[in-house]
Amino acid sequence: MAEEAKEQTVAPLVTRVPIKTKEELDVLLADRQGRGYYKELDAFPVDTDALKKTLEATFKSRLKTWLKICAHCGMCADACHFYIANDNDPEQVPSYKIQSTLGELVKKKGNVDNAFMQYCMDTAWGKCTCCNRCGMYCPHGIDMGAMMSYLRGLCFSQGFVPYELKIGSGMHWVYKAQMDVTVQDFVETCEWMAEEYEEDWPGLNIPVDKENADILYTINAREPKHYPEDIAEAAILFHLTGENWTVPSEGWEETSLVMFAGDWAGCKMQVESVFEAMERLKPKRMVETECGHAHRATVTEGPYWAGIKSGDTPVPTQHYVEWLLEVLENGKLKLDPSKKIKEPVTLQDPCNYVRNAGLAEVTRKIMPYIAEDFREMAQNREQNFCCSGGGGMNALGRYREQRNIGLRVKRDQILDTGAKFVVSACHNCWDALRDLEEEYKIGMKWSFLKPIILKMVIVPDHLKPKE
Repeated sequence: MAEEAKEQTVAPLVTRVPIKTKEELDVLLADRQGRGYYKELDAFPVDTDALKKTLEATFKSRLKTWLKICAHCGMCADACHFYIANDNDPEQVPSYKIQSTLGELVKKKGNVDNAFMQYCMDTAWGKCTCCNRCGMYCPHGIDMGAMMSYLRGLCFSQGFVPYELKIGSGMHWVYKAQMDVTVQDFVETCEWMAEEYEEDWPGLNIPVDKENADILYTINAREPKHYPEDIAEAAILFHLTGENWTVPSEGWEETSLVMFAGDWAGCKMQVESVFEAMERLKPKRMVETECGHAHRATVTEGPYWAGIKSGDTPVPTQHYVEWLLEVLENGKLKLDPSKKIKEPVTLQDPCNYVRNAGLAEVTRKIMPYIAEDFREMAQNREQNFCCSGGGGMNALGRYREQRNIGLRVKRDQILDTGAKFVVSACHNCWDALRDLEEEYKIGMKWSFLKPIILKMVIVPDHLKPKE
């Protein structure tokens, strides 16, 4: 009877540490839509001593200077798509969002309560995608994207992180991917895609763990989980161009929800898994799939997370658009000009490989190969507005309404071009464009580059299937 009277111990949903076991992850996944999670969060205490120590250890001169020199000039306001979409709401001004959260945390030396930490969470993830367009217009060069990312890290360390990104962080710790794709799942998906397409593409192969290849190809976990045809399309294009390439059985995941979540230790762990694949297989270079934040997480910021002072990846790395332009220009890949897209086409510039990595002109050099009527958005290249889905916002149910409001700016940009077809080489942008059409029904089509190229490619006779 005494045993029956014992209370059962229920694992908490909200914790100050990352989820690192499948059992813990399953408990969180069972809490549909995070109802129990957010109820627990409402009563979760702030460890003010730990928060103070974290600030003392990590809030250094650069951040201090940025916080101090803000002149409250408002130059960042019109740079923010959330400010514009919300009828110039002063609480959406980027400098206000920083000063009212991080500024107060610093001023109070971490001595804050639950309500304030939830305000910080709702601002850091619900009012900002860390696109850093605002930072471009700051007369003092304040990197507000970096400051907001730092705020996310502080929130994560205290357990104040949106439900979906707590799961995302856990996925990376358990699977080293943003989704529950095991090594076996990934390898079997590659084998399945090669078999599925071999009839149309004789000799098609997706080599796994081939050493000393010219190209190591890494991807977004959403591809093996939901869009395996994307892996097949990449394989076909490598096949057509005669590339000596491979994928790693481990370290294939380029994306980083731990970066969006503010899980600093997870950022280091995730990028090191990719760099270990480079060291193990010794390719000449790595090519990443069509994803913007993957490029930022692994190439722009990744080396620093991994402690590589040069800021370089272990082997040279290219975004997919760079590889595609290379094979178009050197003639390895030939397209039929009669199959160019006839309707007006515009281009969505992803923040993370354009504004944050300087690749704006690469995709523009590809456009004449595929489009007869290419039209620029009024704000383009580094000045383009965020799709409103970056920084993890696509996935966050708590902020879906705010995300949809933010989509209005991208909607109006597209409508102003008169184009009905949008090209974007980024998973997050692709998702945001899909949801934009679902929400506002403007009669728009959207696409990655791979499927467009495959519809236009001239296949050499020796690679065609025999009758």
